[in-house]
Amino acid sequence: MLYKTLSAAVYGIDAELVEVEVDLAPRPGDAQQETVVTVVGLPDLAVRESRERIRSAITNCGFFFPVNKTTINLAPADVKKEGSAFDLPIALGILGASGELDASRLEGTMLIGELALDGRIRAVRGALSIAVAAKRKNIRRLLLPAENAREAAVVNGLDVYPVTDLRSVVDMLNLDPLPAPLRLNIDKMLSEANGYVVDFSEVRGQMNAKRAIEVATAGGHNILLVGPPGSGKSMLAKRIPSILPPITFEEALESTKIHSVAGYTDSKGLLTTRPFRSPHHTISDAGLIGGGAMPRPGEVSLAHHGVLFLDELPEFERNVLEVLRQPLEDQKVTISRAAMSLTFPASFMLVAAMNPCPCGYFNDSTRACKCTPPQVQRYISKISGPLLDRIDIHVDVPAVKVRELAGHEPAEGSETMRERVCVARKRQLDRFSGEHLYCNAQMTPRLIRKFCRLEAGPQSLLERAINKYGLSARAYDRILKVSRTIADLEGADVIAEHHISEAVQYRTLDRNFWQ
Repeated sequence: MLYKTLSAAVYGIDAELVEVEVDLAPRPGDAQQETVVTVVGLPDLAVRESRERIRSAITNCGFFFPVNKTTINLAPADVKKEGSAFDLPIALGILGASGELDASRLEGTMLIGELALDGRIRAVRGALSIAVAAKRKNIRRLLLPAENAREAAVVNGLDVYPVTDLRSVVDMLNLDPLPAPLRLNIDKMLSEANGYVVDFSEVRGQMNAKRAIEVATAGGHNILLVGPPGSGKSMLAKRIPSILPPITFEEALESTKIHSVAGYTDSKGLLTTRPFRSPHHTISDAGLIGGGAMPRPGEVSLAHHGVLFLDELPEFERNVLEVLRQPLEDQKVTISRAAMSLTFPASFMLVAAMNPCPCGYFNDSTRACKCTPPQVQRYISKISGPLLDRIDIHVDVPAVKVRELAGHEPAEGSETMRERVCVARKRQLDRFSGEHLYCNAQMTPRLIRKFCRLEAGPQSLLERAINKYGLSARAYDRILKVSRTIADLEGADVIAEHHISEAVQYRTLDRNFWQ
């Protein structure tokens, strides 16, 4: 007897429909001999091992496991299937083929879930991607582990049913009508989760650095913080998400898909605040941009629509830093393997921090630097020129003076800074209407020429700065983008000389900081 169920396989951050076909064929000879179960359709090891999990789960839930020769086909048969999410649809296919479940009960229903030996259903990766694929294929219902239900339920127009064990799934499917599906209030989730436990009001001093960070977040620019140990670089970086514009539902959905595929979703289901990723400097290039035999997203994709913070930048391996070039330019990462090529989104704000020298006290007014000039140069040379060119803002973060730490005057908080950032971003969204951009940092050369035109005075000032500091053509464009953002923060339509002057000051490393 042939019985069919529907499931899905995740490739990259998207999912594709998989039809699970179960055929029970009569066996000649003694029916008591060992049952043969064959899984075809390019299954990986985890899928092939599901035979033993499913057999034990069916038996321990009080059902009869058929002694027929069982053939399970995962279609399309020419695409590799991996993971344990096929356990539940295979088990229900076997029960349906043996007469425990009517075929009409699973019409228009997609199933995913890993089975424990006692029949419990465990969480799987990529539930949100699978829910999106089910909606795209006009599938009405999705049955999945209770731990994954909230992330799948954010997809409108899809009935999501959380399930806990195999016995309860069969009992539920035999009910008429089915119980009510899980529903979520997405607007309420987003409105209640925009708070952060850290705030810029906790940062004493560092007015220049806070101003540079506000400019960076207003325009989506990458920023590098340079200063001695203990000056507050990490403290400043961790508060950057608190002044970014609130995450939209579309951004939250895309970011949650990436985290779901990587297995990093929590009980809330939907990622309702912008991600902040801070990998250790020992990370590999595959860990940073993604990889593996079946590629999974790396840190640059997990930071999508948020912040990627690289502390102690020169301590990262040179080859690890160089792989950042493509995602910084293209806002995506393409990973090619012999079997497939997958693209992960990677639109993030890069925030990096570093000491000015190995000991950390070069040019510090309070402590003497112990490093020799060759040591300083070797330390700085770990960061290539092309990578520095892709960082729009370099800012000095000096040690905080004691009187600033002991001051009682309240510092400006994140909420006030965020309001200014949101106003500037609104101007940019209006400016780039129809261009599929959302901030100045994403401007192409064509858009720079269109929206960053300079009058004679600002143009002359920029040319003098370029000639004096020997800046590259890419740095020229970066200065124009940052100038446009500074003008947006002021509400100015035209870039003025003081906008250019401030933007040039944010090229610390290009201005011979170490000489």
